[in-house]
Amino acid sequence: MTIVALGAALLAAAILLLAFGLYRRNVHQWIVPHTRRALAMARSGARDVGAPVHVMFLFVDHYEPLAFGADDELGRRRVQRWIDEYPRLASRFRDADGCHPKHSFFYPEEEYRPEYLNQLGELCRAGFGEVEVHLHHDNDTAAGLSEKLNRFVGILHERHGMLPTKEGKPRFAFIHGNWALDNSRCDGRWCGVDNELQVLAAHGCYADYTMPSAPDDTQTSTVNSIYYAGDDPHAPKSHDTGIEVQVGGRPSGDLLIFQGPLALNWRRRKLGLWPKIENSDIEPHDVPMAERVGIWLRQWVHVKGRPDWVFIKVHTHGAIEPNADWIFGGEGERLFEALQQQCNDGRRFVLHYVTAREAYNIVKAAEAGETGNPGRFRDYLLEPPAGH
Repeated sequence: MTIVALGAALLAAAILLLAFGLYRRNVHQWIVPHTRRALAMARSGARDVGAPVHVMFLFVDHYEPLAFGADDELGRRRVQRWIDEYPRLASRFRDADGCHPKHSFFYPEEEYRPEYLNQLGELCRAGFGEVEVHLHHDNDTAAGLSEKLNRFVGILHERHGMLPTKEGKPRFAFIHGNWALDNSRCDGRWCGVDNELQVLAAHGCYADYTMPSAPDDTQTSTVNSIYYAGDDPHAPKSHDTGIEVQVGGRPSGDLLIFQGPLALNWRRRKLGLWPKIENSDIEPHDVPMAERVGIWLRQWVHVKGRPDWVFIKVHTHGAIEPNADWIFGGEGERLFEALQQQCNDGRRFVLHYVTAREAYNIVKAAEAGETGNPGRFRDYLLEPPAGH
């Protein structure tokens, strides 16, 4: 075999290994739309909008105090840790509006403990965040889901004063446990409800914040977008595609899907070959936070027609010890420092810390054609919960 032939064989083997590794991590489900979107943004000059560019940063938490079989006492300590440590961390930083970072606690229905919600309520009333709805369920039905939502939404609203209202009805944001929104797992587990988007909307859900879920097989082909999904009640994963929210547009479908950044980090490759998936998950991570913030920003998640308002949504499972240790042990500080440096320089970028509700309001303001400082629209359609 000649040197040229050997080189060609090695190159072919490397390409096959790369493709196999990406397939194993389900990258094939979203890499083509991701690439198409990146090329379209480059052609349109979406990032070249001049100054200032307003960056909305929201931190959503799959907040599970009783995860991994924790008893009530451990759950209480996990919640108390956030009560004690988050204000000390967040109070050190301010955005362009003078707001400190705000945490959106998506609390699981099946882990409801009134004392935990009372504790979180104190933190939220002090201005450090808001509580939304999180749910794990398996082999469920539309009727079963409706019963759970009726009960839990009612508890959060009536007992704890944690949800906003519109036209006399409590409204909420949603994150699906195990990422399986609209029965989207390939094995059919951890949901069971093919018309979940419709059920959520009927019970007052204003937006879903589950995505991205890569490398899980629940990841949608639509990435780095804010869009309306229409539900096919007889098929799973109806949110795989949808219609982008756009300036001058109108709501469509059944539910607004609010995605966080998703990308491949080619600077960080396993064995020099497989790129790291950047899925905006805040957990023990070997990539410097400043580098991650740069990747998130470059995905330029925005309402179509308003590219000077950019959204960065990150997520975590913040109650459990490994992630809480990571956040309060220095990583949270590095995160907010990187945001201040890269997204709040006072010239090109202006930073706004927002909750899930505030981000939704700003999206709807953009859709309605509002301009200028998006911080003015934090309460555009949905005002803060009455208990705050």
